[in-house]
Amino acid sequence: MSTLSTHLLDHDRTVAKAPTSAVPTARPAADAPALSGSDLRGADRPGADLPSAERLNWLRAGVLGANDGIVSVAATVVGVAGAATGVSTLAVAGVAALVAGALSMAAGEYVSVSSQRDAERVLRAHGVRDAEESLTNPWHAALASLVAFVVGGVVPLLAMLGPWGGEARVVATFAAVVVALVVTGTVSARLGGAPAGRAVLRNVVGGSLAMAITYGIGSLVGLAV
Repeated sequence: MSTLSTHLLDHDRTVAKAPTSAVPTARPAADAPALSGSDLRGADRPGADLPSAERLNWLRAGVLGANDGIVSVAATVVGVAGAATGVSTLAVAGVAALVAGALSMAAGEYVSVSSQRDAERVLRAHGVRDAEESLTNPWHAALASLVAFVVGGVVPLLAMLGPWGGEARVVATFAAVVVALVVTGTVSARLGGAPAGRAVLRNVVGGSLAMAITYGIGSLVGLAV
């Protein structure tokens, strides 16, 4: 027998004599909890404990509706205040902006979310989207947007129609709008998991510019007519 064959034979005998206890085996821990089917389904999906897409959709619509209501109604009444100081004129302009803006926001959200739902149905039909996941509801988004717009728009309207007069109306409206925009900016940032400071700054700067520009235009129009 050759030297190579002798070494191979000795190696095989050594492996055969090795105790089986030396070979590690995987054993489940005695105290490991049993996972149900629902646990397994949730465990393999990152963010399974996050709010549903439908809930996030109407929350988004509500925050955007409130923010738009604050800015658009404030810009309208401040712009009119630059040209006219009559309380009745400001009230008519503010209510008109409130109603028109709320209906416009609701219609826009309904159309937008309806298109999103159509896309979700296509994804579901092709197996890309889980059939158990609920579709976004355009009616929920439209209603949330309409209500939020009215609530947000009431803030500058009440500030403009307060018991003060003259330039104090514009100052009071400006202050109320800034506070309201800080609130909506903070809420929107927390919903999206973004830093609140940046969102608040965008809201306040954008709303302030809108009011300043419309007030300037209203003042020019008032001088012209």
